[in-house]
Amino acid sequence: MLIRFFYFLRQQQLSVSVQEFMMLVQSLCSPAAALSLDEFYYLARLILIKDESRFDRYDTAFSQFYAELNKDIAAGKTLPADWLVQTMQKHLSAEEKAQLQKYDLAELIELFKKTLAEQQERHAGGNKWIGTGGSSPFGHGGYHPQGIRLGGPSAGNQTAIKVWEERHYQDYDDQLELGTRNFKMALRRLRRFARDGAATELDLPATIHSTAQHAGLLDIQLRAERRNAVKVLMLLDVGGSMDLYIQQVEELFSAARSEYKHLEVLYFHNCPYEWLWQHNSRRFEERIPTADILAKYNEDWRVIFVGDATMSPIEISHTGGAVEHHNAEAGAVWLQRFVDKWPKLVWLNPTHPQRWAYHQSTLMIRQLTQDRMFPVTVQGLESAMHYLTK
Repeated sequence: MLIRFFYFLRQQQLSVSVQEFMMLVQSLCSPAAALSLDEFYYLARLILIKDESRFDRYDTAFSQFYAELNKDIAAGKTLPADWLVQTMQKHLSAEEKAQLQKYDLAELIELFKKTLAEQQERHAGGNKWIGTGGSSPFGHGGYHPQGIRLGGPSAGNQTAIKVWEERHYQDYDDQLELGTRNFKMALRRLRRFARDGAATELDLPATIHSTAQHAGLLDIQLRAERRNAVKVLMLLDVGGSMDLYIQQVEELFSAARSEYKHLEVLYFHNCPYEWLWQHNSRRFEERIPTADILAKYNEDWRVIFVGDATMSPIEISHTGGAVEHHNAEAGAVWLQRFVDKWPKLVWLNPTHPQRWAYHQSTLMIRQLTQDRMFPVTVQGLESAMHYLTK
């Protein structure tokens, strides 16, 4: 919320520096900083606004921000922080897990609203209320085949169809060198050489011919360096279950960055929707409409998706199924647009191929990409590059 507040003030033409913002954060971390809304208003104004002539603009910006924030918070009561502190974890047998009821997305949202309105105290280890460590569809640290995770980390089951928290992702490192050699060798199979740019390379045959034409007077001829002219658009899944494959994806990313002169990289989470982004630290402020990407790059580009394709099937098939926002169109609709636009498209999956059959979402992505899913192994990359060069 504070980061959104910082960027909102700057959008309102208020000169708020990063140093001043960090001073505000440090002040809020003080043990004496249990602030009301009015106290926060005055504290932020004291630290962030140095020119009294800007107080009126700050008042207007603060009111607008507070109004927008209220729209983002669902009507009704909010969750006390201590309700989501995990103190125990209930272990369920396979039979007990199989007996848990699944809900579709609309039913789950309505049940959550009803539960939030009725609940009066903290619960842990239960099967109904919002809490931790149990088999309820709401909370964290437990197990439910299709629930809403909020207020804490995943227990590793990867079954949540909604995640209500502001998650922060980190860009993949494209400068990693160790362990990338084999990936580079595989990616080099995707080649289309051309000579472009400045003439900096000695053209020995042309030099010999020109020298002979000038009666033995040395006439050096230069030519542009021969480069791989293939154009690649790479889309990287980031966050969630992809955290398990960060090193593997960074090695692939580093290899691609060194091999392809024309490489554009974008990020998405789980499935492409109506917007993508280039920097994970600014993914809420600097979004790129996916429709713009579809219009910008022509069919000459090769498109490479990198992701584990492990998610709730609802994220692919349903409107509103995305874990972090309400998507107006299903993920399958957007992915199909990529497949229709670019005949040279592959999906690289860092998980072992033997696991693909156990995740319905992986089978759905594989079907949508017309069985163009390849593992992130040297052999898998070679097969993918062979397809892209056809």
